[in-house]
Amino acid sequence: MAKLVLQSANAVSQTLLIALHARVLEARRSAPLVRDSRAADLAAQLDYDPTRMVLSREDQFMTILRLRQFDRRVADFLARTARPTVVHIGCGLDTRFDRVDNGLVRWFDLDLPEVISLRRQLIPQTRRSRMIPCSALDPDWMDRISAKGEFCLFAAEGVFPYFEAEQVRWLVQTLERRFPGCELVFDALSPPMMRVHQIQLRLCRLGPLLRWGLRSPQEVEAWADGVHLMQAWYYFDQPEPRLGAAQLMRYVPGLARGAGVFHFKLGDPGAPS
Repeated sequence: MAKLVLQSANAVSQTLLIALHARVLEARRSAPLVRDSRAADLAAQLDYDPTRMVLSREDQFMTILRLRQFDRRVADFLARTARPTVVHIGCGLDTRFDRVDNGLVRWFDLDLPEVISLRRQLIPQTRRSRMIPCSALDPDWMDRISAKGEFCLFAAEGVFPYFEAEQVRWLVQTLERRFPGCELVFDALSPPMMRVHQIQLRLCRLGPLLRWGLRSPQEVEAWADGVHLMQAWYYFDQPEPRLGAAQLMRYVPGLARGAGVFHFKLGDPGAPS
């Protein structure tokens, strides 16, 4: 059977292969940090060159650390929400629904049409997990999410750094207005860390893609009165032996808290949308 190809000239879409390759490598370990039994099968059906995925051991592990943190944030939301809805913004070929499903969640995987076209050939939809082919920056997709804000979590992993600052601001403000009381989880890099990460993207021949850097989560809180930080998690706050020499970044000003995952509450559920 012919292998599948991602039909996209969009370099940002191509980064889904980096995340998938990191999961394939993790699945080969005797004690993986995150268990993803489908990663190798998905990769085997794709026509891509794994030798282009130039990931150091530290970069691969940081990708998996981020994945685990997103899984934990979503699982926490499901555990404390009676009728949860999760929207995975920029889902790529991730299988988070399989990893965290509690049997109740309504799940939407959102990505560009060419990515969803590929995803549909590899990952079946179910009664509770659906796919939306749309840019996160096109508000039309929000009309498909028929749920009250306080029951919604929006998770954007590996997405916002590729947007312009005004696009991120627009999306946060729009979610806060359209889904008051919702929660948003995203990862971000500080401007100095962006320059470090850009090296990896160039090694993978994906070009200079990163556009938005976050100096402090308080910048996001300033975008609207109803935006409040619930939790901030940073890669280098705790010792992780597999980070190797990268652990030394915790002692470097500007890099110690240069990469993290941020969980925000957006608005008051009693506010009109």
